[in-house]
Amino acid sequence: MTTGSSHTSRSTADGGGISTFKGQERALRADRLGTGGLLLSVLAATAPLMVVAGVMPTTFAVMGIVGQPLLFVALGAVLVLFGVGYAEMSRHVHNAGAFYAYISRGLGGTAGASAALVALVAYNALQVGIYGLFGFEVSSLLATYADTTVAWWIPALAAVAVVGALGWLKIDVNARVLGVLLVVEVALVVIFDVAAVADPAKEGLSLHAFNPGTLGGAGIGTALCFCIAAFLGFEQAPVYAEETSRPHILVPRVMFLAVAGVAVFFAFSSWALTVAAGPSAIVGAARKESAGLLFALTESRLGTTFTDVLHVLFVTGMFAAMLSFHNVVARYAFAMGREGLLPAAFGRTSTASGAPATGSLSQTVVSLVVVAAFALLEDDGPAGDPTAPVLHLFTWFGNVGALGVIVLMAAASLSVIVFFARRGAAAAQAWRLVASALAGVALLVIAVYTVKDFDILVGVGPDSSLSLVLPGIIGLALVTGLVQGAVLRSRRPRAHARIGLGNEAFQLEKAAEAAS
Repeated sequence: MTTGSSHTSRSTADGGGISTFKGQERALRADRLGTGGLLLSVLAATAPLMVVAGVMPTTFAVMGIVGQPLLFVALGAVLVLFGVGYAEMSRHVHNAGAFYAYISRGLGGTAGASAALVALVAYNALQVGIYGLFGFEVSSLLATYADTTVAWWIPALAAVAVVGALGWLKIDVNARVLGVLLVVEVALVVIFDVAAVADPAKEGLSLHAFNPGTLGGAGIGTALCFCIAAFLGFEQAPVYAEETSRPHILVPRVMFLAVAGVAVFFAFSSWALTVAAGPSAIVGAARKESAGLLFALTESRLGTTFTDVLHVLFVTGMFAAMLSFHNVVARYAFAMGREGLLPAAFGRTSTASGAPATGSLSQTVVSLVVVAAFALLEDDGPAGDPTAPVLHLFTWFGNVGALGVIVLMAAASLSVIVFFARRGAAAAQAWRLVASALAGVALLVIAVYTVKDFDILVGVGPDSSLSLVLPGIIGLALVTGLVQGAVLRSRRPRAHARIGLGNEAFQLEKAAEAAS
Protein backbone atom coordinates (compact mmCIF):
# COMPACT_ATOMS: atom_id res chain seq x y z
CA MET A 1 0.00 0.00 0.00
CA THR A 2 1.55 3.26 -1.08
CA THR A 3 1.15 6.57 0.64
CA GLY A 4 1.10 9.35 -1.88
CA SER A 5 2.05 12.90 -0.94
CA SER A 6 -1.54 14.08 -1.08
CA HIS A 7 -2.91 11.19 1.01
CA THR A 8 -1.19 10.99 4.36
CA SER A 9 -2.51 8.96 7.26
CA ARG A 10 -3.73 10.42 10.48
CA SER A 11 -2.35 9.33 13.82
CA THR A 12 -3.89 6.59 15.87
CA ALA A 13 -5.08 9.17 18.32
CA ASP A 14 -7.08 10.90 15.61
CA GLY A 15 -8.54 7.70 14.29
CA GLY A 16 -9.24 5.96 17.55
CA GLY A 17 -7.08 3.02 16.51
CA ILE A 18 -8.77 2.77 13.11
CA SER A 19 -6.93 3.74 9.99
CA THR A 20 -8.26 6.81 8.24
CA PHE A 21 -5.91 6.58 5.28
CA LYS A 22 -8.20 6.20 2.34
CA GLY A 23 -6.52 3.09 0.94
CA GLN A 24 -6.42 1.26 4.23
CA GLU A 25 -9.99 2.16 4.98
CA ARG A 26 -11.20 0.39 1.90
CA ALA A 27 -8.85 -2.56 1.45
CA LEU A 28 -8.19 -5.57 3.64
CA ARG A 29 -4.54 -6.56 3.90
CA ALA A 30 -3.44 -9.11 1.33
CA ASP A 31 -1.13 -12.13 1.76
CA ARG A 32 -2.53 -13.04 5.17
CA LEU A 33 -3.84 -16.49 4.21
CA GLY A 34 -2.47 -19.39 2.20
CA THR A 35 -4.31 -22.55 1.18
CA GLY A 36 -4.07 -24.10 4.65
CA GLY A 37 -5.17 -21.03 6.57
CA LEU A 38 -8.05 -20.35 4.20
CA LEU A 39 -9.21 -23.97 4.29
CA LEU A 40 -9.13 -24.07 8.10
CA SER A 41 -11.03 -20.78 8.37
CA VAL A 42 -13.71 -22.12 6.05
CA LEU A 43 -14.01 -25.61 7.53
CA ALA A 44 -14.22 -24.30 11.10
CA ALA A 45 -17.64 -22.83 10.28
CA THR A 46 -18.97 -26.30 9.44
CA ALA A 47 -18.39 -27.28 13.12
CA PRO A 48 -17.89 -31.01 12.38
CA LEU A 49 -18.46 -32.24 15.91
CA MET A 50 -21.55 -30.07 16.35
CA VAL A 51 -22.98 -31.59 13.17
CA VAL A 52 -22.17 -35.19 14.14
CA ALA A 53 -23.39 -34.78 17.72
CA GLY A 54 -26.30 -32.41 17.04
CA VAL A 55 -27.56 -32.25 13.47
CA MET A 56 -27.28 -35.93 12.62
CA PRO A 57 -29.18 -37.32 15.64
CA THR A 58 -31.84 -34.64 15.15
CA THR A 59 -32.30 -35.61 11.50
CA PHE A 60 -32.56 -39.31 12.36
CA ALA A 61 -35.01 -38.60 15.20
CA VAL A 62 -37.26 -35.95 13.66
CA MET A 63 -37.38 -37.24 10.09
CA GLY A 64 -37.10 -40.96 10.75
CA ILE A 65 -34.96 -41.35 7.62
CA VAL A 66 -32.20 -43.96 7.86
CA GLY A 67 -30.55 -42.89 4.60
CA GLN A 68 -28.94 -39.74 5.95
CA PRO A 69 -25.48 -40.76 4.63
CA LEU A 70 -26.92 -40.86 1.11
CA LEU A 71 -28.36 -37.37 1.64
CA PHE A 72 -24.89 -36.03 2.38
CA VAL A 73 -23.60 -37.61 -0.82
CA ALA A 74 -26.46 -36.11 -2.85
CA LEU A 75 -26.05 -32.66 -1.29
CA GLY A 76 -22.31 -32.84 -1.83
CA ALA A 77 -23.01 -33.41 -5.55
CA VAL A 78 -25.42 -30.44 -5.64
CA LEU A 79 -22.90 -28.17 -3.94
CA VAL A 80 -20.10 -29.29 -6.24
CA LEU A 81 -22.35 -28.26 -9.14
CA PHE A 82 -22.92 -24.93 -7.40
CA GLY A 83 -19.20 -24.55 -6.77
CA VAL A 84 -18.33 -25.03 -10.46
CA GLY A 85 -19.83 -21.69 -11.47
CA TYR A 86 -19.22 -19.98 -8.14
CA ALA A 87 -15.52 -20.86 -8.25
CA GLU A 88 -15.17 -19.71 -11.85
CA MET A 89 -16.73 -16.37 -10.96
CA SER A 90 -14.31 -16.05 -8.04
CA ARG A 91 -11.52 -15.74 -10.61
CA HIS A 92 -13.15 -12.52 -11.83
CA VAL A 93 -14.49 -11.02 -8.57
CA HIS A 94 -12.34 -10.52 -5.45
CA ASN A 95 -14.47 -8.86 -2.83
CA ALA A 96 -15.04 -9.48 0.88
CA GLY A 97 -18.76 -9.13 0.08
CA ALA A 98 -18.64 -12.51 -1.71
CA PHE A 99 -22.31 -13.46 -2.27
CA TYR A 100 -23.61 -9.94 -2.69
CA ALA A 101 -20.64 -8.95 -4.85
CA TYR A 102 -21.24 -11.91 -7.16
CA ILE A 103 -24.98 -11.27 -7.30
CA SER A 104 -24.53 -7.56 -8.03
CA ARG A 105 -22.07 -8.30 -10.84
CA GLY A 106 -24.58 -10.60 -12.49
CA LEU A 107 -28.02 -9.28 -11.54
CA GLY A 108 -27.24 -5.61 -10.90
CA GLY A 109 -26.58 -3.31 -7.97
CA THR A 110 -30.14 -3.32 -6.63
CA ALA A 111 -30.17 -7.11 -6.38
CA GLY A 112 -26.69 -6.87 -4.86
CA ALA A 113 -27.91 -4.49 -2.17
CA SER A 114 -30.69 -6.92 -1.31
CA ALA A 115 -28.24 -9.85 -1.19
CA ALA A 116 -25.92 -7.83 1.05
CA LEU A 117 -28.60 -7.29 3.67
CA VAL A 118 -29.76 -10.91 3.49
CA ALA A 119 -26.17 -12.09 3.96
CA LEU A 120 -25.60 -9.75 6.89
CA VAL A 121 -28.78 -10.94 8.62
CA ALA A 122 -28.21 -14.63 7.81
CA TYR A 123 -24.61 -14.87 9.01
CA ASN A 124 -25.38 -12.79 12.08
CA ALA A 125 -28.20 -15.21 12.90
CA LEU A 126 -25.99 -18.26 12.40
CA GLN A 127 -23.27 -16.83 14.61
CA VAL A 128 -25.49 -15.52 17.40
CA GLY A 129 -27.61 -18.68 17.51
CA ILE A 130 -24.64 -20.85 18.47
CA TYR A 131 -24.11 -18.81 21.64
CA GLY A 132 -27.25 -20.34 23.11
CA LEU A 133 -26.12 -23.94 22.65
CA PHE A 134 -22.57 -23.03 23.67
CA GLY A 135 -23.71 -21.48 26.96
CA PHE A 136 -26.00 -24.41 27.70
CA GLU A 137 -23.24 -27.00 27.08
CA VAL A 138 -20.63 -25.12 29.13
CA SER A 139 -23.03 -24.75 32.07
CA SER A 140 -23.83 -28.47 31.81
CA LEU A 141 -20.13 -29.37 31.82
CA LEU A 142 -19.51 -27.21 34.88
CA ALA A 143 -22.43 -28.82 36.69
CA THR A 144 -21.22 -32.33 35.82
CA TYR A 145 -17.49 -32.02 36.38
CA ALA A 146 -17.12 -29.07 38.77
CA ASP A 147 -20.40 -29.41 40.68
CA THR A 148 -20.95 -25.71 39.95
CA THR A 149 -24.23 -24.18 38.86
CA VAL A 150 -23.75 -21.40 36.32
CA ALA A 151 -26.50 -19.78 34.27
CA TRP A 152 -26.09 -20.50 30.55
CA TRP A 153 -25.85 -16.84 29.65
CA ILE A 154 -22.68 -16.29 31.71
CA PRO A 155 -20.42 -18.51 29.54
CA ALA A 156 -22.32 -17.26 26.49
CA LEU A 157 -21.47 -13.64 27.29
CA ALA A 158 -17.87 -14.63 28.10
CA ALA A 159 -17.66 -16.22 24.64
CA VAL A 160 -19.04 -13.03 23.07
CA ALA A 161 -16.18 -11.10 24.67
CA VAL A 162 -13.45 -13.56 23.63
CA VAL A 163 -14.73 -13.89 20.06
CA GLY A 164 -14.98 -10.10 19.83
CA ALA A 165 -11.37 -9.72 21.00
CA LEU A 166 -10.09 -12.32 18.53
CA GLY A 167 -12.06 -10.62 15.76
CA TRP A 168 -9.79 -7.58 16.14
CA LEU A 169 -6.63 -9.64 15.61
CA LYS A 170 -4.91 -10.48 12.35
CA ILE A 171 -6.82 -13.05 10.32
CA ASP A 172 -3.81 -15.38 10.25
CA VAL A 173 -3.89 -15.48 14.07
CA ASN A 174 -7.57 -16.42 13.89
CA ALA A 175 -6.76 -19.11 11.34
CA ARG A 176 -4.26 -20.73 13.70
CA VAL A 177 -6.79 -20.75 16.55
CA LEU A 178 -9.45 -22.23 14.28
CA GLY A 179 -7.01 -24.75 12.86
CA VAL A 180 -6.01 -26.25 16.19
CA LEU A 181 -9.62 -26.60 17.34
CA LEU A 182 -10.76 -28.05 14.02
CA VAL A 183 -8.00 -30.66 13.70
CA VAL A 184 -8.53 -31.99 17.21
CA GLU A 185 -12.32 -32.36 16.93
CA VAL A 186 -12.07 -33.99 13.50
CA ALA A 187 -9.51 -36.45 14.87
CA LEU A 188 -11.85 -37.48 17.70
CA VAL A 189 -14.78 -38.00 15.34
CA VAL A 190 -12.58 -40.14 13.08
CA ILE A 191 -11.57 -42.23 16.12
CA PHE A 192 -15.27 -42.82 16.84
CA ASP A 193 -15.89 -43.71 13.19
CA VAL A 194 -13.12 -46.31 13.26
CA ALA A 195 -14.36 -47.70 16.59
CA ALA A 196 -17.91 -47.99 15.22
CA VAL A 197 -16.70 -49.87 12.15
CA ALA A 198 -14.52 -52.13 14.32
CA ASP A 199 -17.37 -52.85 16.75
CA PRO A 200 -20.67 -52.65 14.85
CA ALA A 201 -24.11 -53.48 16.21
CA LYS A 202 -25.63 -56.91 15.60
CA GLU A 203 -26.44 -56.05 11.97
CA GLY A 204 -22.75 -55.72 11.17
CA LEU A 205 -21.22 -53.39 8.57
CA SER A 206 -24.52 -52.83 6.83
CA LEU A 207 -24.68 -50.49 3.83
CA HIS A 208 -28.44 -50.20 4.17
CA ALA A 209 -28.17 -46.47 4.86
CA PHE A 210 -26.92 -45.95 1.29
CA ASN A 211 -29.97 -47.68 -0.19
CA PRO A 212 -32.10 -45.11 -2.14
CA GLY A 213 -35.18 -46.85 -0.76
CA THR A 214 -34.37 -45.43 2.68
CA LEU A 215 -35.14 -41.93 1.41
CA GLY A 216 -38.82 -42.47 0.79
CA GLY A 217 -41.49 -40.60 2.70
CA ALA A 218 -42.76 -37.11 3.30
CA GLY A 219 -39.78 -36.11 5.42
CA ILE A 220 -37.18 -36.08 2.64
CA GLY A 221 -37.48 -32.36 1.89
CA THR A 222 -37.12 -31.34 5.51
CA ALA A 223 -34.24 -33.79 5.97
CA LEU A 224 -32.46 -31.98 3.12
CA CYS A 225 -32.92 -28.73 5.05
CA PHE A 226 -31.33 -30.23 8.14
CA CYS A 227 -28.42 -31.73 6.21
CA ILE A 228 -27.58 -28.76 4.00
CA ALA A 229 -27.08 -26.68 7.14
CA ALA A 230 -24.14 -28.97 7.90
CA PHE A 231 -22.34 -27.72 4.80
CA LEU A 232 -22.64 -24.03 5.60
CA GLY A 233 -19.18 -22.53 5.68
CA PHE A 234 -17.67 -23.80 2.44
CA GLU A 235 -19.22 -20.86 0.56
CA GLN A 236 -17.25 -18.43 2.73
CA ALA A 237 -13.94 -18.89 0.89
CA PRO A 238 -14.47 -15.85 -1.42
CA VAL A 239 -15.07 -13.65 1.66
CA TYR A 240 -11.34 -13.90 2.38
CA ALA A 241 -10.25 -13.41 -1.26
CA GLU A 242 -8.74 -9.97 -0.63
CA GLU A 243 -6.60 -11.43 2.17
CA THR A 244 -4.98 -14.17 0.09
CA SER A 245 -1.96 -13.87 -2.17
CA ARG A 246 -3.48 -15.64 -5.21
CA PRO A 247 -7.27 -15.50 -4.86
CA HIS A 248 -7.94 -16.72 -8.41
CA ILE A 249 -6.14 -19.97 -7.53
CA LEU A 250 -6.65 -20.41 -3.78
CA VAL A 251 -10.37 -19.63 -3.53
CA PRO A 252 -11.57 -22.24 -6.08
CA ARG A 253 -9.12 -24.80 -4.71
CA VAL A 254 -10.30 -24.35 -1.13
CA MET A 255 -13.97 -24.40 -2.08
CA PHE A 256 -13.74 -27.77 -3.80
CA LEU A 257 -11.52 -29.22 -1.09
CA ALA A 258 -14.05 -28.05 1.52
CA VAL A 259 -17.14 -29.39 -0.26
CA ALA A 260 -15.56 -32.74 -1.10
CA GLY A 261 -14.04 -33.12 2.35
CA VAL A 262 -17.23 -32.22 4.17
CA ALA A 263 -19.40 -34.50 2.02
CA VAL A 264 -17.13 -37.52 2.50
CA PHE A 265 -16.58 -36.85 6.20
CA PHE A 266 -20.26 -36.38 7.04
CA ALA A 267 -21.46 -39.25 4.84
CA PHE A 268 -18.98 -41.62 6.49
CA SER A 269 -19.67 -40.34 10.02
CA SER A 270 -23.46 -40.58 9.66
CA TRP A 271 -23.00 -44.10 8.26
CA ALA A 272 -20.79 -44.93 11.27
CA LEU A 273 -23.66 -43.86 13.55
CA THR A 274 -26.01 -46.29 11.76
CA VAL A 275 -23.42 -49.04 12.03
CA ALA A 276 -22.84 -48.41 15.74
CA ALA A 277 -26.55 -48.36 16.62
CA GLY A 278 -27.76 -50.63 13.81
CA PRO A 279 -29.77 -49.40 10.79
CA SER A 280 -32.99 -50.79 12.24
CA ALA A 281 -32.39 -49.14 15.61
CA ILE A 282 -30.78 -45.80 14.70
CA VAL A 283 -34.04 -43.82 14.55
CA GLY A 284 -35.26 -45.15 17.89
CA ALA A 285 -31.86 -44.57 19.50
CA ALA A 286 -31.74 -41.01 18.20
CA ARG A 287 -35.22 -40.30 19.56
CA LYS A 288 -34.23 -41.71 22.94
CA GLU A 289 -30.78 -40.11 23.28
CA SER A 290 -31.30 -36.94 21.19
CA ALA A 291 -28.04 -34.91 21.21
CA GLY A 292 -26.54 -37.50 23.57
CA LEU A 293 -26.52 -40.21 20.89
CA LEU A 294 -22.88 -39.83 19.87
CA PHE A 295 -21.70 -39.69 23.48
CA ALA A 296 -23.69 -42.81 24.42
CA LEU A 297 -22.17 -44.72 21.52
CA THR A 298 -18.63 -43.58 22.29
CA GLU A 299 -18.86 -44.39 25.99
CA SER A 300 -19.73 -48.01 25.29
CA ARG A 301 -16.82 -48.38 22.87
CA LEU A 302 -14.12 -45.90 23.88
CA GLY A 303 -14.78 -45.35 27.57
CA THR A 304 -15.69 -42.50 29.87
CA THR A 305 -12.46 -40.51 29.51
CA PHE A 306 -12.74 -40.31 25.73
CA THR A 307 -16.39 -39.30 26.01
CA ASP A 308 -15.51 -36.58 28.51
CA VAL A 309 -12.88 -35.19 26.13
CA LEU A 310 -15.45 -35.35 23.33
CA HIS A 311 -17.85 -33.25 25.42
CA VAL A 312 -15.14 -30.60 25.85
CA LEU A 313 -14.28 -30.62 22.15
CA PHE A 314 -17.99 -30.27 21.37
CA VAL A 315 -17.78 -26.92 23.14
CA THR A 316 -14.52 -25.80 21.51
CA GLY A 317 -15.90 -26.78 18.11
CA MET A 318 -18.84 -24.47 18.65
CA PHE A 319 -16.43 -21.73 19.65
CA ALA A 320 -14.50 -22.23 16.40
CA ALA A 321 -17.72 -21.94 14.41
CA MET A 322 -18.71 -18.74 16.25
CA LEU A 323 -15.32 -17.18 15.54
CA SER A 324 -15.47 -18.18 11.87
CA PHE A 325 -18.95 -16.71 11.38
CA HIS A 326 -17.92 -13.59 13.32
CA ASN A 327 -15.08 -13.01 10.84
CA VAL A 328 -17.43 -13.43 7.91
CA VAL A 329 -20.02 -10.99 9.32
CA ALA A 330 -17.30 -8.41 9.99
CA ARG A 331 -16.07 -8.66 6.39
CA TYR A 332 -19.55 -8.38 4.91
CA ALA A 333 -20.11 -5.25 7.01
CA PHE A 334 -16.74 -3.91 5.87
CA ALA A 335 -17.58 -4.46 2.22
CA MET A 336 -20.99 -2.83 2.65
CA GLY A 337 -19.49 0.18 4.43
CA ARG A 338 -16.89 0.58 1.70
CA GLU A 339 -19.61 0.69 -0.95
CA GLY A 340 -22.14 2.94 0.77
CA LEU A 341 -24.63 0.27 1.88
CA LEU A 342 -23.68 0.88 5.52
CA PRO A 343 -22.18 3.99 7.14
CA ALA A 344 -18.62 4.68 6.00
CA ALA A 345 -17.22 3.80 9.45
CA PHE A 346 -17.88 0.13 8.66
CA GLY A 347 -15.51 0.33 5.71
CA ARG A 348 -12.44 0.96 7.87
CA THR A 349 -9.76 -1.41 9.05
CA SER A 350 -7.74 -1.57 12.26
CA THR A 351 -4.33 0.08 11.93
CA ALA A 352 -2.65 -2.63 13.99
CA SER A 353 -4.12 -5.77 12.43
CA GLY A 354 -5.81 -4.76 9.18
CA ALA A 355 -9.01 -6.41 10.44
CA PRO A 356 -12.43 -4.83 9.74
CA ALA A 357 -12.66 -3.30 13.20
CA THR A 358 -16.03 -1.54 13.08
CA GLY A 359 -17.75 -4.55 11.53
CA SER A 360 -16.24 -6.79 14.19
CA LEU A 361 -17.32 -4.47 16.99
CA SER A 362 -20.86 -4.15 15.65
CA GLN A 363 -21.22 -7.92 15.42
CA THR A 364 -20.07 -8.22 19.02
CA VAL A 365 -22.68 -5.65 20.09
CA VAL A 366 -25.44 -7.51 18.22
CA SER A 367 -24.43 -10.76 19.92
CA LEU A 368 -24.36 -9.10 23.31
CA VAL A 369 -27.84 -7.61 22.87
CA VAL A 370 -29.44 -10.83 21.60
CA VAL A 371 -27.88 -13.07 24.26
CA ALA A 372 -28.90 -10.58 26.96
CA ALA A 373 -32.47 -10.51 25.61
CA PHE A 374 -32.76 -14.31 25.70
CA ALA A 375 -31.19 -14.38 29.17
CA LEU A 376 -34.07 -12.22 30.40
CA LEU A 377 -36.47 -14.90 29.12
CA GLU A 378 -34.65 -17.64 31.03
CA ASP A 379 -37.55 -18.53 33.30
CA ASP A 380 -40.26 -18.12 30.70
CA GLY A 381 -39.97 -21.46 28.95
CA PRO A 382 -42.99 -23.77 28.59
CA ALA A 383 -43.82 -25.67 31.78
CA GLY A 384 -41.10 -23.78 33.57
CA ASP A 385 -38.36 -25.24 31.37
CA PRO A 386 -35.36 -22.92 31.85
CA THR A 387 -33.56 -24.37 28.81
CA ALA A 388 -36.27 -23.25 26.39
CA PRO A 389 -34.79 -19.80 25.63
CA VAL A 390 -31.38 -21.43 25.08
CA LEU A 391 -32.72 -23.98 22.62
CA HIS A 392 -34.89 -21.35 20.95
CA LEU A 393 -31.90 -19.09 20.47
CA PHE A 394 -30.04 -21.91 18.72
CA THR A 395 -32.84 -23.41 16.64
CA TRP A 396 -34.64 -20.21 15.68
CA PHE A 397 -31.59 -18.22 14.66
CA GLY A 398 -29.76 -21.18 13.16
CA ASN A 399 -32.59 -22.03 10.78
CA VAL A 400 -33.19 -18.38 9.86
CA GLY A 401 -29.53 -18.13 8.94
CA ALA A 402 -29.55 -21.37 6.99
CA LEU A 403 -32.58 -20.24 4.96
CA GLY A 404 -30.84 -16.97 4.13
CA VAL A 405 -27.70 -18.72 2.87
CA ILE A 406 -29.72 -21.18 0.77
CA VAL A 407 -31.54 -18.25 -0.87
CA LEU A 408 -28.21 -16.52 -1.51
CA MET A 409 -26.74 -19.63 -3.12
CA ALA A 410 -29.75 -19.99 -5.42
CA ALA A 411 -29.47 -16.32 -6.44
CA ALA A 412 -25.71 -16.67 -6.94
CA SER A 413 -26.30 -19.61 -9.30
CA LEU A 414 -28.51 -17.42 -11.47
CA SER A 415 -26.03 -14.58 -11.27
CA VAL A 416 -23.22 -16.77 -12.57
CA ILE A 417 -25.27 -17.58 -15.67
CA VAL A 418 -26.16 -13.94 -16.35
CA PHE A 419 -22.61 -12.73 -15.64
CA PHE A 420 -20.95 -14.92 -18.25
CA ALA A 421 -23.79 -14.57 -20.75
CA ARG A 422 -23.45 -10.76 -20.64
CA ARG A 423 -19.71 -11.06 -21.20
CA GLY A 424 -20.30 -13.12 -24.32
CA ALA A 425 -18.73 -16.17 -22.69
CA ALA A 426 -21.82 -18.39 -22.52
CA ALA A 427 -20.54 -20.80 -25.16
CA ALA A 428 -17.07 -21.06 -23.63
CA GLN A 429 -18.53 -21.58 -20.16
CA ALA A 430 -21.49 -23.72 -21.27
CA TRP A 431 -20.88 -26.72 -19.01
CA ARG A 432 -20.32 -24.46 -16.00
CA LEU A 433 -23.55 -22.60 -16.70
CA VAL A 434 -25.47 -25.87 -16.98
CA ALA A 435 -24.00 -26.94 -13.64
CA SER A 436 -25.05 -23.61 -12.08
CA ALA A 437 -28.57 -23.98 -13.47
CA LEU A 438 -28.96 -27.49 -12.05
CA ALA A 439 -27.61 -26.35 -8.68
CA GLY A 440 -29.89 -23.31 -8.68
CA VAL A 441 -33.00 -25.41 -9.28
CA ALA A 442 -32.03 -27.87 -6.55
CA LEU A 443 -31.33 -25.05 -4.09
CA LEU A 444 -34.66 -23.38 -4.87
CA VAL A 445 -36.44 -26.67 -4.14
CA ILE A 446 -34.63 -26.93 -0.81
CA ALA A 447 -35.50 -23.29 -0.02
CA VAL A 448 -39.19 -23.96 -0.70
CA TYR A 449 -39.16 -27.02 1.55
CA THR A 450 -37.35 -25.01 4.24
CA VAL A 451 -40.09 -22.36 4.29
CA LYS A 452 -42.87 -24.95 3.98
CA ASP A 453 -41.59 -27.04 6.89
CA PHE A 454 -40.17 -24.27 9.06
CA ASP A 455 -42.46 -25.27 11.93
CA ILE A 456 -40.77 -28.70 12.01
CA LEU A 457 -37.30 -27.20 11.76
CA VAL A 458 -37.79 -24.94 14.78
CA GLY A 459 -39.98 -27.33 16.76
CA VAL A 460 -43.25 -25.40 16.88
CA GLY A 461 -46.79 -26.36 15.92
CA PRO A 462 -48.03 -25.89 12.35
CA ASP A 463 -50.37 -23.13 13.52
CA SER A 464 -47.64 -21.16 15.31
CA SER A 465 -47.03 -17.65 14.01
CA LEU A 466 -43.28 -18.33 14.32
CA SER A 467 -43.46 -20.56 11.25
CA LEU A 468 -44.19 -17.37 9.30
CA VAL A 469 -42.41 -14.74 11.38
CA LEU A 470 -38.99 -16.40 11.45
CA PRO A 471 -38.58 -17.06 7.69
CA GLY A 472 -40.21 -13.65 7.25
CA ILE A 473 -37.04 -12.13 8.71
CA ILE A 474 -35.16 -13.19 5.57
CA GLY A 475 -38.02 -11.98 3.38
CA LEU A 476 -38.00 -8.62 5.12
CA ALA A 477 -34.22 -8.30 4.67
CA LEU A 478 -34.59 -9.15 0.98
CA VAL A 479 -37.31 -6.55 0.37
CA THR A 480 -35.61 -3.88 2.49
CA GLY A 481 -32.40 -4.39 0.53
CA LEU A 482 -34.24 -4.03 -2.77
CA VAL A 483 -35.76 -0.75 -1.57
CA GLN A 484 -32.37 0.50 -0.39
CA GLY A 485 -30.82 -0.40 -3.74
CA ALA A 486 -33.59 1.34 -5.67
CA VAL A 487 -33.30 4.49 -3.54
CA LEU A 488 -29.52 4.49 -3.93
CA ARG A 489 -29.86 4.13 -7.69
CA SER A 490 -32.20 7.12 -7.80
CA ARG A 491 -30.37 9.44 -5.41
CA ARG A 492 -26.73 8.35 -5.66
CA PRO A 493 -26.24 6.61 -9.01
CA ARG A 494 -22.45 6.67 -8.75
CA ALA A 495 -22.57 4.85 -5.41
CA HIS A 496 -25.10 2.40 -6.84
CA ALA A 497 -22.74 1.68 -9.75
CA ARG A 498 -19.96 0.77 -7.28
CA ILE A 499 -21.97 -1.97 -5.54
CA GLY A 500 -20.06 -5.21 -5.85
CA LEU A 501 -16.89 -3.64 -7.25
CA GLY A 502 -15.16 -3.50 -3.87
CA ASN A 503 -11.53 -2.48 -4.05
CA GLU A 504 -11.77 -2.28 -7.84
CA ALA A 505 -13.91 0.84 -7.46
CA PHE A 506 -11.25 2.38 -5.24
CA GLN A 507 -8.54 1.62 -7.82
CA LEU A 508 -10.66 3.18 -10.57
CA GLU A 509 -11.17 6.31 -8.46
CA LYS A 510 -7.44 6.56 -7.82
CA ALA A 511 -6.76 6.27 -11.54
CA ALA A 512 -9.36 8.97 -12.26
CA GLU A 513 -7.81 11.27 -9.63
CA ALA A 514 -4.35 10.72 -11.09
CA ALA A 515 -5.61 11.48 -14.60
CA SER A 516 -7.22 14.72 -13.46
